[in-house]
Amino acid sequence: MRVYFKPWLELSILAATGLSGSLWAQQGLTWQQIQDKFVAANPALKAAQLSIDESRAAEITAYLRPNPDVALTVDGFQVAPNQSVWRPLSGVLETPNISYLHERRHKRELRRDSAKQSTAISESTYLDQKRGLLFNLRAAFVQVLQAKAALENARENLAYWDRALGVNRVRLKAGDIAQVDLDRLELQRVQFESDLETGLVNLRTAKIQLLQLLNDRTPVDQFDVSGTYDFSTELMPLEDFRKAAMEARPDLKAAVQNVELAKFNYDLAVANGSTDPTFSLWYSHNPSFSNSFADETIGGSVSIPLRIFDKNQGEKLRTKLDITRNERLRDAAEAQVFNDVDSAYVTILSAIELLRPYKEKYLKLAADVRDRVSFSYQHGGASLLDYLDSEKSYRDTRLAYLNLIGSYMTAAAQMNQAVGREVLQ
Repeated sequence: MRVYFKPWLELSILAATGLSGSLWAQQGLTWQQIQDKFVAANPALKAAQLSIDESRAAEITAYLRPNPDVALTVDGFQVAPNQSVWRPLSGVLETPNISYLHERRHKRELRRDSAKQSTAISESTYLDQKRGLLFNLRAAFVQVLQAKAALENARENLAYWDRALGVNRVRLKAGDIAQVDLDRLELQRVQFESDLETGLVNLRTAKIQLLQLLNDRTPVDQFDVSGTYDFSTELMPLEDFRKAAMEARPDLKAAVQNVELAKFNYDLAVANGSTDPTFSLWYSHNPSFSNSFADETIGGSVSIPLRIFDKNQGEKLRTKLDITRNERLRDAAEAQVFNDVDSAYVTILSAIELLRPYKEKYLKLAADVRDRVSFSYQHGGASLLDYLDSEKSYRDTRLAYLNLIGSYMTAAAQMNQAVGREVLQ
């Protein structure tokens, strides 16, 4: 049984389908919205943020004072009673005692400063981890834009070829071309259909990768991004990028902070080599032998350890060497910053140098050649082989241009990662 639809009914169904798709489709997210969503939802960044909170909690522990010690001495138990009534507790004397360790040489303050510096390093480490993850996110975002541009290009090429096929079908009916020529043109349409299907698959794959980074369970068909897919020939001088990187790179900042932390730890090791006295105070009912009327007595003492053998020599030497080690690591981090910026700068310059002639010359030239050969072929002035070759040249030129823009935008993301903040959009 066959069911036939009237033309107006078919149009109504198509319109309803398009409306339903637009209702389900989500408005494209911009790069800033993608970035905010990523920072709020990425589990790796959330775990890194918790490490900062843990470091802040360690600051409280580092600045705590030593706890005082309280002791109770009981003396005078009767072991063997001499009276008819055994009273072993009748002569017991209680002596409460309290003692406190006094830390010298600002040990508490040094521990606090060391803990605060560790927290600052944790924050810089978090920003550095965020920098690397944002580069991956930006690369995935660019891949989606590139896949969308390639898909749109494939649709335009297919639409253009369908228009050309329509013209040549009219020519066939008029006897202007042979059937074999039209068949060859029809076969060429397979390539454009393949490009379209490949573009659809690449777009879905790019969206899936971006959704994974966002930890988002939105269906692929309801997820989309929006942004400018183009390049800019304006570029700051290399020294400006270097200066910005020296100021913004969190890993370099962490390397500098590690040097300061090593200095704090060395000062703390020196302070820990000093002697800390313990002050004690007690109260007793026991009479004093020097004063027969003193039944209630108060006494005190000071205990001072003799740092003869253990003066914390090992920690002093280790922390002093650690300062030099972290200074070398800081120098290595600084060299890495320059290397990253210079590499990204060269990559961007290369992409711009390739893109400029495409935009100024090759794209227009490929389109002109295709249109002219197409016109000549339709009027018998060019062969079918020339026509197919011109179409292939235009398709390859346009696709190469779009891929170069993707390379430029990826290089721009690499420069942002090298600098430590967004300097290129």
